[in-house]
Amino acid sequence: MRETLSSLGRVSVLSSNKEQLNAPLVDREELFVQKLRQCCVLFDFVSDPLSDLKFKEVKRAGLNEMVEYITHNSDVVTESIYPEGVFMFSINLFRTLPPSSNPTGAEFDPEEDEPTLEAAWPHLQLVYEFFLRFLESPDFQPNVAKKYIDQKFVMSLLELFDSEDPRERDFLKTILHRIYGKFLGLRAYVRRQINNIFYSIINGFALPLKEEHKMFLIRVLLPLHKVKSLSVYHPQLAYCVVQFLEKDSSLTEPVIIGLLKFWPKTHSPKEVMFLNELEEILDVIEPSEFLKVQEPLFRQLAKCVSSPHFQVAERALYYWNNEYIMSLISDNAAKILPIMFPALYKNSKSHWNKTIHGLIYNALKLFMEMNQKLFDDCTQQYKAEKQREKYKLKEREDIWSKIELLARQNPQGSIPLFSMETETPTAEDIQLLKRTVESEATQGMKDMRKEKVLTRRKSELPQDVYTIKALEAHKRAEEYLTANQEAL
Repeated sequence: MRETLSSLGRVSVLSSNKEQLNAPLVDREELFVQKLRQCCVLFDFVSDPLSDLKFKEVKRAGLNEMVEYITHNSDVVTESIYPEGVFMFSINLFRTLPPSSNPTGAEFDPEEDEPTLEAAWPHLQLVYEFFLRFLESPDFQPNVAKKYIDQKFVMSLLELFDSEDPRERDFLKTILHRIYGKFLGLRAYVRRQINNIFYSIINGFALPLKEEHKMFLIRVLLPLHKVKSLSVYHPQLAYCVVQFLEKDSSLTEPVIIGLLKFWPKTHSPKEVMFLNELEEILDVIEPSEFLKVQEPLFRQLAKCVSSPHFQVAERALYYWNNEYIMSLISDNAAKILPIMFPALYKNSKSHWNKTIHGLIYNALKLFMEMNQKLFDDCTQQYKAEKQREKYKLKEREDIWSKIELLARQNPQGSIPLFSMETETPTAEDIQLLKRTVESEATQGMKDMRKEKVLTRRKSELPQDVYTIKALEAHKRAEEYLTANQEAL
């Protein structure tokens, strides 16, 4: 952080909280103002972190005392405190953020790129704590504070969300929420400025949903799935979509059809994200809505099972481990099994990845246990279809042979010989399917337990232990308020 000290003389050791409490009411207010002004002095934590250690500790102690004072005492937020408190917060927090040390956009990987933590956090954390307690104080009067907490203040606050430090963003989120709740005149402005941060707003929509909200889902949220940098915000986007469906289940069909429309064709990691989101949707889908989308949905899942990218096939096959999805499949097996069977059978033999074989045999086994007769019918239909394909292929070969013969009768012709034969399952293959499914499904599940389930390969680069410890030690902003309420 940019922290410079223009006058060390301004930082002095003021009276403690105990002395402040024993002072007359007028003197308490004056001491409080002095401490607020004392904490407006800024220090350098970046270029020279060891400088002014004594005065840095004085400021830290002063901030800590003010947090304790405003938390455990009443009648402390008087009219003269409002401008001083807001100014102290502004002078410490509103700053130009350094350029990001991590890649941005599609190149950013939240699982591998470590955030740059704020060097001045020992002071900033206490400033945030103080301001949060200031807003939550029983003495706080929004009508007085609105002179100082205005649109300019809110805009400066929002700009800090670009901070790389997740601890700072956590405090900012809570403070902005409190401002939104207390300052009715700022609500419309805040909504306009953060209309790209939807999930909390969606959660508060009243029922029934307005038509404009439904159009917002279809025309704004769903097309965001097409963006190249989807990985940066996909978990939040999926959460928003599911929130809408929990509010109004009738939106399920257009949402799933929209996802299938935007389904990635050549980007396998993005396809895995779509499969993750689709499972979240299926977890909350109503059976009546499932009936409307089951056919196009499982046609896409059949394509995913057939994907040569093993993570795509693996993620699709994990649907068969979801109890609720399996109950939906069981109720509609007559429609779903004929769609899925060809892809499952073919890839049980042809997929290059052994783990996929085990997952496919497990899915086939579940289908077999679900409806033995239907499974047998699908097996016979698959066999008959392959025989028809073989017959059509033979017809084509005969036609091409005749064409080739006619062409060779032309002395100028020179056509290389070629074969159009393709591998088709034999009757013995079909008869062995049931026995193979039982044995391979059991073995496949054993192999799955030995392997990590659906985990991304992490970078082998060494991690910054100090960053990890700092993030683990961070206390969520909500926890401060909970502790405060318990103390009161």
